[in-house]
Parts: sequence; structure tokens; C-alpha cells
Amino acid sequence: MNFQNTLEYAIKLDEQDPLKDFQGKFFAPKHNGKDAIYFCGNSLGLQPVTARQYINDQMSNWQDLAIDGFFAGDDPWLGYHKQLTGTLAGIVGAKSEEITIMNSLTVNLHLLLVSFYKPTKKRFKILMEGGAFPSDQYALASQVRFHGYDPKQAIIEQFPRTGEHTLRTEDILKTIADNTDELALVLFGGINYYTGQCFDMPAITRATHDIGAIAGFDLAHAAGNVVLKLHDWDVDFACWCSYKYMNSGPGGISGAFVNEKHFSDNSLNRFAGWWGHREDRRFLMPPVFEADGGAAGWQVSTSPIMLLTLHKAALDIFEQAGNIEPLRKKSELLTAYLEFIINEVNKANGDELFKIITPQNKQDRGCQLSIICKQNAKATFNYLTDNGVIGDWREPNVIRISPVPLYNSFRQVFEFGQILSEGVKL
Repeated sequence: MNFQNTLEYAIKLDEQDPLKDFQGKFFAPKHNGKDAIYFCGNSLGLQPVTARQYINDQMSNWQDLAIDGFFAGDDPWLGYHKQLTGTLAGIVGAKSEEITIMNSLTVNLHLLLVSFYKPTKKRFKILMEGGAFPSDQYALASQVRFHGYDPKQAIIEQFPRTGEHTLRTEDILKTIADNTDELALVLFGGINYYTGQCFDMPAITRATHDIGAIAGFDLAHAAGNVVLKLHDWDVDFACWCSYKYMNSGPGGISGAFVNEKHFSDNSLNRFAGWWGHREDRRFLMPPVFEADGGAAGWQVSTSPIMLLTLHKAALDIFEQAGNIEPLRKKSELLTAYLEFIINEVNKANGDELFKIITPQNKQDRGCQLSIICKQNAKATFNYLTDNGVIGDWREPNVIRISPVPLYNSFRQVFEFGQILSEGVKL
């Protein structure tokens, strides 16, 4: 596409955008009385305008119905989460019964590892991406220690080649093949939080299954960002948070996927709780646990209705937008325009002051671009912040910028480029 670095061109792209009105469905933080340019949805999505009303409605139910709110009213709490699983299934490419909504991300990761990390004397190793988000590193290290293994021996980290910033799929697949007899589990992020690289999840899953191991994914940066097909890819399990690209509030409730092929596997361990017991017998309070059908059988505690309500407010907007496919279509164009604008800034200065380390191929990234600032890095980031651009800083010299298709515009990308150009003159 022949992009142009002009305000008129950016406005034209916005006018042609079928999702242009969705920006008004979110509150943006203010800077000098105007909406800031918020490019930090990879860390925390914006608040839906409807969120407060959704919460107020449930506060009224609590006030008017008290305990009867679990069974009475327009939205009985007992099955409230079921209103969300259909939309979520569309976002992550699953069957509704393969989805459950519960807890927070790392809690769900631990609960799923109880079931799917089953080390033996021979097969006990886990392969993960090097430089994964620390929470994943901590979770896996504690899990292998729990089973009596040393993380240094049990965890294999896949790092990029020397001089490169992202992983090559061929190297990941080779490592899987090289550890055929020892790998119990391959656990990758769907998208690496630092570089923004989207991994080839179907290829990783196939290679993992070829050696008889389990394939799982942490989709914190992928869910609501890129098109996923967890069921069709035959992924064994996955989990994600809802507060980034799904805009469900800080610390928002998490989701989990369990492939239906595992539903009848009675050999799987699980840490059970009463909310995972068969719903039709749950309130009989039987002394012996009997798992509910599908992924719901991995639930543990009573659903937090207020967190689910915020999640519903956000997911309803996904439904209005046509779910993930239209958003992804805009995202690819919006991110490509951001890449063009950054390169224009470099061109104007006759040097690659800003090196994009996120893959150029749209299939290998979401909406985030990670940029190495080669001079005055922190000062440049501070200049952006002082001029109304909210991005994300990562040591030692990386700025992460994420134009989210639901609430960011092409004009904002253009204006970001203008501010970045001024920051270069510092």
C-alpha cells in the first residue's frame, strides 16, 4: 500500500475505516484537556464507556436481591459466565464448552499445569521461549521444583540466534526434535511481550504432538489481538488475561481453554473446588468431587460477578464490531502505517535512529511494534509522554507502541510520528 506521511491522508484512512465510531466507546486519559494518544493497550486496555452502567446494574441486583441474585433477576449469577463463553470462543477459536472464565492468568496457568505437566523419570523437561514474561518463568520454575526437579535441568529456554532479536520457527522445531525423548511440555507465549513476535502456534503444536508431548500457550498478548484457532490447531491448553486487548479492567478476570479431547481423560490431575463440580448437583454439597462438563470442570471458586460484568461490557463491544476478524483487518493496516511513519522519521534524519525489532511480516506480529531507540532513548520516551503519547518503556532502550484497532486511529499514528520527529531534535 502506498502510504503517505500527511495529516490529510491519515484523516482519509480514518474516514474509510468501518470501525471509526468505536473510538467513542472508550474513555481515553487526558493530556492538556485533550485525549492523549494512548498506545499502551498491550499493558492495559481502555475503559469501555458502558462499564460503569454494567457495574451499577449488578450493584442494584446485589442491593435488591442479595443471595437470590444467584438464581433470580435478568442475569442470575449462577450461570452469568455462560453469557461470555460464546464471544470468547470466537476470539480464541474454540468451542464454547472448551472455554471457562475464572481467576487470574498465572493462577490459571498453575491450575492447568497441575493437569498437563506430568513429568516422568524420562520425560520431565519443558521448552519455553527465552525472555518470556517473568510470571511464566516463575510459574514454570516453581512447578518443576514442586515435582522435585531443578529448573536448570528441567527448563529449556529458546533464545534468538546471536545478533537477532526474534526466534526462528525452524530453531524452535529443531529444539523440539532434538529433545524428543525428554520433553513433557512445550509452553510458549502466543506473542512475546518484549519483541511483539507472534509465534507459529500451529507448527509448534504439531511438532510437539509429533514427539508425544503436550502443547500449551500463554495468550496474554495474543487474545483479542490476533486471530486464534485453538481447537483447529489442536492446542492442548491455553490461558490468557482480559485486561490488555480485551479491555476488562486492571487485574481483570482470566480465561482458560482445554481441548475437548481431554474432557474424558480421568488420568489428569486437577486441584478441585466446588465451582468446578457438576452444576446440577453443586448445591447438594456432595462430599466427593465430580467434575462439571468441559473446561468448566477446571473451575475452583465462586465466580466474581463484578469482574465478569466488566468483562461482559468489553466483550459486548467485540460482538458489536463483528468479533476478532474485522479488528484484525484494521490492526494489520494500522500497524503497517505505524511502521511506515517510524521509517519516515528515520529517513528524514538520514539514519536508523529507531530500529523496529518486531517482525515485519504481518503474520508474525500483532498490533505492537517494539522499537530500539539508538540515542537518547529515555529522553525520547519522556518527550513522548510529556507531549501526550502514552506508550511503554522497557529497559534498556525499547519503547513498545501498540495502536489498538478498537480505539486508536490513523490520525493518532500520524500525530505520534510528528511528536517523535520533534523528539529527535532534543
